[in-house]
Amino acid sequence: MTDEPADTTTIAFVCVQNAGRSQMAYAFAQRERERQGLRGEIALVTGGTRPADQVHPAVVDAMDDIGIDITDRTPREVGVDDLRESEYVITMGCSAADVCPAGWGGESRDWDLDDPDDQPPATVARIRDEIERRVGALFDEVAAD
Repeated sequence: MTDEPADTTTIAFVCVQNAGRSQMAYAFAQRERERQGLRGEIALVTGGTRPADQVHPAVVDAMDDIGIDITDRTPREVGVDDLRESEYVITMGCSAADVCPAGWGGESRDWDLDDPDDQPPATVARIRDEIERRVGALFDEVAAD
């Protein structure tokens, strides 16, 4: 459930484990929402269909390298209600089909990104930078609507 006003646009970032790509996307989205002054207009959700026990350490390090601290993040399960209340569901190269509610009217996009788990730091940084770019473009699009 969201505590945002009724005219709020909700964006969900979903992955299987919620331990890498979706955590990075969520952190970039939080930053972008602040940068664009959209706190009351955009609500954010992140979760996984089968969440891991912790965010991948390489992802924490890659985000720390650019000044974003996600050490306190814990993967969480995304549920049907999270998605039902979302206008956009962004998956990261994995599917949320097993939790997408029947009759859901939102827009689903798959960014088809490589999984950063067990990747070398340069690869994780490349994935991180692509996520940052896509989040910025998504916010520009949503803010223009």
